[in-house]
Amino acid sequence: MTEPPQTEEGWFVLHDFRNVDWDAWRDAPDRERERAIAEGVEYLEDHEAVVDAEEGTSAVFSVVGDKADLMVLHLRPTLDHLSTAERQFEHTALGAYTEQTTAYVSVTEVSGYVSDAYFAEDEEEVDEGLKRYIEGKIKPELPDDEYVCFYPMDKRRGEEVNWYDLPFDERADLMAGHGETARKWGGKVDQIISSSLGLDDWEWGVTLFAGDAVDIKDIVYELRFDDATSKYGEFGSFYVGRRFPPADLGAYLRGETVPTGDDHHHGEEGHHHGDGEHHGDGEGHHDGDHHGDDGDHSDDGEDADEGDIRGELEDLDIYAGQPHGEDVYATVLYSEADAEEVSEEVDGLRGNFEHYDTHVKTAVYEGTYTDRVAVVSIWDTGSAAETAAGFLSDLPGVVERAGEESGFGTMGMFYTVKPDYQEEFVEKFDTVGGMLEEMDGHFETDLMVNREDENDMFIASQWRSQDDAMEFFRSDAFRDTVQWGRDVLADRPRHVFLA
Repeated sequence: MTEPPQTEEGWFVLHDFRNVDWDAWRDAPDRERERAIAEGVEYLEDHEAVVDAEEGTSAVFSVVGDKADLMVLHLRPTLDHLSTAERQFEHTALGAYTEQTTAYVSVTEVSGYVSDAYFAEDEEEVDEGLKRYIEGKIKPELPDDEYVCFYPMDKRRGEEVNWYDLPFDERADLMAGHGETARKWGGKVDQIISSSLGLDDWEWGVTLFAGDAVDIKDIVYELRFDDATSKYGEFGSFYVGRRFPPADLGAYLRGETVPTGDDHHHGEEGHHHGDGEHHGDGEGHHDGDHHGDDGDHSDDGEDADEGDIRGELEDLDIYAGQPHGEDVYATVLYSEADAEEVSEEVDGLRGNFEHYDTHVKTAVYEGTYTDRVAVVSIWDTGSAAETAAGFLSDLPGVVERAGEESGFGTMGMFYTVKPDYQEEFVEKFDTVGGMLEEMDGHFETDLMVNREDENDMFIASQWRSQDDAMEFFRSDAFRDTVQWGRDVLADRPRHVFLA
C-alpha cells in the first residue's frame, strides 16, 4: 500500500447554488417581492456576520451562465452549521422564489505535502509563519469584491495512470511543482482547496478568487500543462460569478449591475469569531507609494487629488510614485508589543512571503520616540499587499493605526541614510520633530529604524488632514531639510501615503 499523506481539517464548506424562478418573481405582488428581498438581505447579512456560530465566513455571488443564478458560500466549524444555514434559507420568503440546482459539501484541508515537520509536531522545524499559513488554509478569509470560480476535481486512478499508486515522494514532488506554477499568480488569484472525499461526488472542491476574471482563466489554463494536472487531474463543471454585498440583493433581482458601488467593500469581510467580530484587531494600511523597494496603491477614488500631491512633492524633489500603481504596494501595521516578539513572528511570515515572486520586502521598524513598532510589507501588487495584511494583522499588540485620533492617518517617508551620517540624521530629525509639534493639525511623528539595517528609516507622521500634512511639506523648514538631506541620503526621499 502506498503511503497516504497526513491531513488536517478546518471548516466545513457548502457551495449552495440557486436558480431564481424569474416567472414567479415577475408575477409576484410588489409587497411580496419587498418582503422576500428584506428577508433575503437579513439572512445573508446575518450569515456574513456569522451570528450563527463562533467562527466562520459566508458570502453571496451572482453566477454567470445557465447552471445557476446565485451561489451562497458558507464555511463553518461543523456540518450541522451548514445544514442549519441551508434550511434557514428555505424558510425565508426569498427561498420560495429559488430552487437549489446543486450544492457541494467539503471541508478545508492541508496535507503532508505542505510540511512533514508540521504533522510530526516538530516545534523546532515549524515556525510561526508556517503555522499562520496553515491556519489561513484551513480557516480562510474570503477575498472582498472578487470574481469567483468553483469546480470539483479528482485525481485520476485509471489502469495505466493512477495517482494513488505513486510513492509519496513522487506525489510530493509533483505537488511542489504544481505549487511553483500556481505561485506565479500570487497576489492575483487566491484559492480555497477543500476535500470532499466521503462527503460529495468528487474528491476536492477548488474555489478561485481574482480581481480580474481573465486571471482565473490564465491560471487554470497554465496548470492544465502541469504534470500533476495534465496526467492526473479530472474536472467537473465550472461555475463563475462575482461577489456582491447582501444590500445589493434587490438591485440584483431588478437586473442591475452588482456590486452597485454603493457598498463595494462588503463591510466586515473575512472570517469572523462570534457575534460578527472581525478576526484580528489590526488594519492593514496599503495605499502607499514608494519607489524601488517600496510602493503605490491608489484605487480609492482620489487619483486627481493624489496626482496634485505627487506633482507638488516632485517639485520638492521627493519621489511620490506613479499615479496608477506602476510601482509596488506597501502595507503597514503598528504594534505596541515587544519589538523582539514581533520580529520573531515576522521572521516566520517573511519566510513564507519569500516563496512568492510578488514579494519585495517585509521589515520591522522600531520607534525612536515611542514604544511602537511598524511592520512594513512591500509587494508588486495591491492584492498581494492586502493578503499579507491579513496575516500580519494577527501579530501581537497590533493597533488599528498609530494615533487613533488621526483622521488622515499616516503620511510617511522612507530614507536610506549614508552610514557615516546616520547619527547626524537622527539629530537633525530632533530639530524637525520639534517644529512639527507646533504645527496645526499635527498629532505625532516618529522616526522608525529598521531593526536589521539602521540606515533604513521610516518617518511615520500622523496628521488631522491631508492639507495639514502638505503645509509642512510646503514649508521653508522642510525645503531646507531636503536640501541638507542630499548630502546624507543614499537615494532620494521616498514618499508614501498610508491611509
